Amino acid sequence: MPDFVLWLAAVLLAVTSVGLLLSRDWRWTLGLLGGQYFAAFWLILARWPLTLSAATLVTSWMAVAVLGMTQLSIKNERLSETSWPSGALFRAFAAGLVLITVTSSAQPANKWLPSAGLPLVWGGFLLIGMGLLHLGMTVHPLRITVGLLTTLAGFEILYSSLENSILVTGLLAIITLGLALTGSYLVLFDAPEAPESAPE
Repeated sequence: MPDFVLWLAAVLLAVTSVGLLLSRDWRWTLGLLGGQYFAAFWLILARWPLTLSAATLVTSWMAVAVLGMTQLSIKNERLSETSWPSGALFRAFAAGLVLITVTSSAQPANKWLPSAGLPLVWGGFLLIGMGLLHLGMTVHPLRITVGLLTTLAGFEILYSSLENSILVTGLLAIITLGLALTGSYLVLFDAPEAPESAPE
């Protein structure tokens, strides 16, 4: 696969991961997560066969669908934050620091993974960094789930350059769906109860 296609996918990962950090609406959040998985699919496709890459993409989109159906059932329009800091400017600044750190460390790390290529290393490190940043800035169950899924997607990108085992691919798919189901349960558990109707 041409390098410019891989770099386009890596840039799309940067856009979607920063958008996930700044988004306040769950529809945008899940849409960006789906786009992030599509970009990760193109990076993984450079090292894995189409069948394994497509299975990873379908499983990831199933996880997004599970979270979306959960949010529809509670009808929560915005993702409320109870943690500090919640300002968009601070989040953008923190995302910029992650981008700078990943860009400076990707080239040396590429020497340890010569078969991966710089776009895969950069994209994998970026998702891991953004996912950990996401986890450190929120206590909202949906956002925690998105942060975990983002970190796992970064690991999948890095792992794709090492081995294309069907067994490990299936295990990663089970973990992705398990995280989505657990996150859905926590979102429902954390949702405010609907007020009871007054007796007639």
